[in-house]
Amino acid sequence: MKTSTRYPINCLHGTCLFLFILFFTGVPTHAQDIGPKQGTLLLGGGNLQDTAIFKRFIEHAGGPDAQIVVIPTAGGQTTYDQYWQGLNVLRRAGAQNVTVLHTIDPDEANQPAFYEVIDNADGVWFSGGRQWRLADSYLNTETHKALWRLLDRGGIIGGSSAGATIQGSYLARGDTKTNTIMMGDHEEGLAFLKDTAVDQHLLQRNRQFDLIEIIEAHPELLGIGLDENTAIVVIGDQFQVIGQSYVAIYDHNRMLDSGGLFYLLRPGDLFNLKTREASRPTRSSQPFDRVQEKAWDGR
Repeated sequence: MKTSTRYPINCLHGTCLFLFILFFTGVPTHAQDIGPKQGTLLLGGGNLQDTAIFKRFIEHAGGPDAQIVVIPTAGGQTTYDQYWQGLNVLRRAGAQNVTVLHTIDPDEANQPAFYEVIDNADGVWFSGGRQWRLADSYLNTETHKALWRLLDRGGIIGGSSAGATIQGSYLARGDTKTNTIMMGDHEEGLAFLKDTAVDQHLLQRNRQFDLIEIIEAHPELLGIGLDENTAIVVIGDQFQVIGQSYVAIYDHNRMLDSGGLFYLLRPGDLFNLKTREASRPTRSSQPFDRVQEKAWDGR
């Protein structure tokens, strides 16, 4: 039996935000229509200071010895080498084999000599910056296909800030002029999460109302807003919130009775991307962790 409860959590700029959680006694079996059928995604909201988020990524990649590729292209530099300091955050979390992969040329991204490192990887991490740069370099290239192959063999794709937004199907803040335009000159993401638009730096930058524009224009999309130092781990059509802050859900077909256009999930909360229902696990719930082979099977 399913019950629902609303939790007022705070008011920002005079507008109350509600945590709207649907509790379940069990976890339903489901098809995987939104997230990848195999593999895992990790989407971070930027400014990730919680080392546990990176440790979770490394764990899903296979542990400290996993082969991890970091793609820093969103940062906007012409070149990156293997001494780039952005690799250190994963190394501090325990990763021992970390490699940079970067191009601004989609023709190069189509070359086997470029993307073969992904075919030998266990995980790929997209760093922050401007998400349209990732689209310009990798969207619909052979590198894009290699990323799908990584997921198909059970690997993980993660990213923070722009590296999270690029994983959605609709590219929020994809305008080349400014990141304040929500629906700009780039609107297509890599679509590892289908029918979604992902935003980041949510509460820290007072962006909690920004995704509403996209959801009103494209009511079929699910909006996911990630605050800083917070992430979601996606397995199939389910995700779990991890980190230190909140994740906002924007669903045109599930507005709150109060008239609110979004609600918030806290760390530990779960979300079914297919049914668009949130839940909070009980102590008896199975761990949300494909690494331990205890996936969402309802047992």
